[in-house]
Amino acid sequence: MVKNIVTTVWREKSQFETDNPSGYKLTMFDKSQDNGDTVGFAPKALMLSSLAGCSGLDVVSLLEKMRAEVADFKIEVTAELTDEHPKFYNKVKVDYHFTDAALQPEKIQKAVNLSVTKYCGVMEMFRQFAEVKTEIFLHNIEN
Repeated sequence: MVKNIVTTVWREKSQFETDNPSGYKLTMFDKSQDNGDTVGFAPKALMLSSLAGCSGLDVVSLLEKMRAEVADFKIEVTAELTDEHPKFYNKVKVDYHFTDAALQPEKIQKAVNLSVTKYCGVMEMFRQFAEVKTEIFLHNIEN
């Protein structure tokens, strides 16, 4: 079993610095507080970035193996928080956008489905507490 350890340290005001198992650090803060010029991330928003990153890494790897690379790929995640504390994401929509002159829709659909249903652990974690929907958008480049 793989075990990951992160250390999160309070720096000042509503700011925390955290590392990850690879040793890189980032700052998290309460976005409702004045944090001056600090560049950082809100913890809940980082969860959405983790969801997109996890699935995106799967999809890129799968498309490469299927020889179906695309010119551009982005993921937009929209999430709704509950009204009551503790506030958490209860509805999440993951939109996959692919752009290329020679899109291969069947392979793209297969790659996304494999990520969503089999490989992306963050997606599985989200399904434990949220209704998760996905949609694929194909954008053709004119030659």
